[in-house]
Amino acid sequence: MAGYWEELERPGPGAVTVSGRELRAGSRVRLRPRAGGDIFDIALAGRTAVIEAVEQDTEGAITLAVVVEDDPGRELGFARQPGHRFFFCPSEVEPLPAQASGRAAAAPRILVAGIGNVFLGDDGFGVALVDRLARRELPAGVEAIDFGIRGMDLAFAFQDGYDAVVLLDATPRGEPPGTLYVIEVADDDGAAPAFDTHGMDPVKVLGLVRSFGGVPPPTYVVGCEPLTRMSVEAEELVAQLSEPVRAALDRAVTLVHSLLGDIIGQSQAQEAPRR
Repeated sequence: MAGYWEELERPGPGAVTVSGRELRAGSRVRLRPRAGGDIFDIALAGRTAVIEAVEQDTEGAITLAVVVEDDPGRELGFARQPGHRFFFCPSEVEPLPAQASGRAAAAPRILVAGIGNVFLGDDGFGVALVDRLARRELPAGVEAIDFGIRGMDLAFAFQDGYDAVVLLDATPRGEPPGTLYVIEVADDDGAAPAFDTHGMDPVKVLGLVRSFGGVPPPTYVVGCEPLTRMSVEAEELVAQLSEPVRAALDRAVTLVHSLLGDIIGQSQAQEAPRR
C-alpha cells in the first residue's frame, strides 16, 4: 500500500507538448474529442477551454483537466458541482493562442450555431454541419456549437458578447433540394418572442433576445434547401439526411469558412481607423 500512496503523491508533469506547443495550467485549447465518444464529447466538441491541471496516472498516461472558457461555474473553484470540469487526452485538444491583451491583436468573437432536430430528416442539416466544422480548424475567435433544439439556450448565447452569429439550419425557400443560401437576418424590433425550442425562426430568436434586454449582434444564416421536412407529429422518425442535403455538406463547410472570412475582414476594416 505504501507504494500506491507514493504514486498518488508524485506530482504530474507541469506541462505537455501538443502540436509543437507547450501546454500547462492556464493554457487555452479547443476541444476535439475523438469520434465515438459519449454525449459530453458531442456537446463539448469545438468548445474553447482552459487547462486547470496536467495530470498523470500511475501508468504514466497524461490527462488534461479543463474547464469550458464561457462556463460561469468555472469561477466557483472547489465549490463547483460535477459537470464543470472535464478530462481529455492531449491528442483531443488543439492549442490556441493566449487571449490578446491589446485591441490590435484581438479577433472578433463569432458564434457558429448548428440548430435542428436530427430525428426529423433534413431538419438535422445544421447539426450535421456544425459537427463537421467543430472537427476542423477554425479561425481564432470562432466557436462552433451544436444547439440542436435548445432554442432558449441559443437565445441566451446571443447575449454572451459575440461580435457576430452564424446560424446553420435547414431553410425551405422553394429551390432544388441541396441548394445553399447565405442570409443576413434583419433585426425586427417588433418581432414577438417565441418561447419554443426549435420552432423559432431567426427573426423570432432575435425578438426573444431583445425581450431579455439584449442587443443581438449581426446575424447570418447558412441554410440548405431540404428534401424532407418532417414535423414532430410524424408517425415515423427519420434520423438521417436525404441524399441531396448530405451531398451539400462539404460545399456548406466551404461556404461557412468563406462567410467567416468576410465577417472577420469587415471587423478588421472597421477596427483599423481606430488604431
